[in-house]
This record gives sequence, C-alpha cells and structure tokens, in this order.
Amino acid sequence: MTKFKVYISDYDYPDISIERKILEPIGAEVIGLKCKTGEHLAEQAADADAIIQQYAKIPRATIEQLTNCRIIARYGIGVDILDVAACRERGIIVTNVPDYCIDEVADHAISFSFMLMRNLPFYDRKVHQGSYRWQDWRAPLPRFRGAVYGLIGFGRIAQNLARKLQVFGFRAVSYDPYVSAEFMATYGVEKVSCEELFQSSTVINVLCPYTKETHHIAGRDTIALMRPDSYLVGVSRGKCIDNVALYEALKDRRIVAAALDDPEEEPMKTENWEPVNPLFSLDNCFFTPHSAYATKESLESCRHVAAENVKQVLTGGKPLNPVK
Repeated sequence: MTKFKVYISDYDYPDISIERKILEPIGAEVIGLKCKTGEHLAEQAADADAIIQQYAKIPRATIEQLTNCRIIARYGIGVDILDVAACRERGIIVTNVPDYCIDEVADHAISFSFMLMRNLPFYDRKVHQGSYRWQDWRAPLPRFRGAVYGLIGFGRIAQNLARKLQVFGFRAVSYDPYVSAEFMATYGVEKVSCEELFQSSTVINVLCPYTKETHHIAGRDTIALMRPDSYLVGVSRGKCIDNVALYEALKDRRIVAAALDDPEEEPMKTENWEPVNPLFSLDNCFFTPHSAYATKESLESCRHVAAENVKQVLTGGKPLNPVK
C-alpha cells in the first residue's frame, strides 16, 4: 500500500534504485522525473509528500503549489536553487548533504591548479603538432613552493584543499568574512582582504557558495587586480565568476589562464544548451562538465543521505541534515 509519494525532480544517475531501496520499505512510491529546469514541477509533483532535488530550480511559486510536501531534500550541499524561506513559511523541511564531495572538489581544484601552473594542455597540443620545445610557452612556469594560493571562501572544501596544498609548499591565503583569522591559522592559512587576495595570489580558487554577495565575486574590478602571471580556478557555482570580464582578461593576456568546472550559464540546469559562451573560443581557458564532485563513492553516498533524510521526516523522525 502506498503511504507516501516521493518525487525526484531530476537526476542524471543511471537509475533510482538506491532511493527506492531506502524508501519503498516505508510505503513510499518513488517517482523519477526529468524536470531539470524546474518548470512545471508543481504540476508533475502536485501530490508529493517529499521531493528530492538535483538541478531543478524550485522557487516560491512552485513551493506554494506543493500543498502536501513535508520535505525537500537536496542531493548536494548548496541550496541556492531552492527558496528556503518559502519552504520555512509553509512548514517544509529542507535538508542537504553537507559532507558531500569534500575530497572530490578539493582534489579537482588542485588538479586544475597544477594543470595550469605546469601548462600541461598547451604542451600536449604542441607536442602533438610536432614541436618539442619547452620555450613554446609564453610565460615562465611558476614554482609551487612559495607561490601564493588564494582561497575565496573557507568552508569545508577549502579547508580540505588547504591541508593538501601544504605538502607542496604553497603559501595559502583566504578571504572569507565569516571565518576568523584564528581558525584559518589552524590550517596554516592567512586571512586577507578580498582585494589583497586578488592582488597577491598566483592561483585564485573560487570556492564560496553562490549568494547575492558572491555573485560575480570574481568580476571586472577584482579580476583587474590580478597579477599578469596569475591563474583563476572555479569549482563553485558558475555565476560566482563574471564570464565576460574573465573572457576579456584572458583574451588580452592580462592573466595567464583559467579553468572552470561550470560556466556562468550552468548548462546542467538548462535545456538544449549550446556552447556559445565566448570563453569556449579561447586556448587559455579550460573546462570540465560540472564533474568536480563526481566519483562513484561520492554519488552513492549523496543519494543514500538524501533518501535517509526523506525517510526520517516521513516516518516522524528528525532529519540527519536540516538546513538551518
């Protein structure tokens, strides 16, 4: 007998067997949708007792139509694509997976950084074209030891990354107005202002969550502060980086190179995406398809936690990871 309706707004996993294994024993029917933009989600999941959300945007207008919903469980860490205030007003619990992909994103960011600093893609292309000269690269290769590595945001991923960077001898600095200098110092990281970070860093890594305050935190004014021998890495939400300003800086060779896990338009959340972003035309800007979080282990763990949060709420318990 079906007691609960649980809708998965959208998913890019091969199946939803993990979620069904956890939720069907409590009498839940688990229904997988492919509504990744979030449009018409209210109509498709009108009788939902719970929604598990991946990329679909769920604004106030949608939430107000979910009259039976008791919980919306995010598959990831960030809740910027969900109107949390509207959920609270309607008594809908919001959960996330706060420990999700901490190693994966930190390791991806480090891989990006090292790839850029050692100039691997450019040299690879040159060798395939028949040139075997280290002098082909126009900028001197920087040494890791002693280089300044700037972390925008000092949450769990940045903390993980800072610990790993120390092995290579980087001097790590961070800008985060919500974290004390004393706490950063326990990781061997110096707290600096946003301006100082952009002015002094060899590598700048955008790791902050996406909010009104962090929209284009790497924007025209801050990118203009960057050193001509510096690099920009982005493994956070695409809209934290002004893609037009970055394009101009890279095209004019005002910074050396950049590597991003997501462009500003965030293709994973759009239908019929086409690569029209001007950054894709540059030979000094590199991309991965929003894959920084992806390993078999991280994906399985995330799905388990999201489904367990739903299970707890629907059976009258407290969720493991409520968003406060």
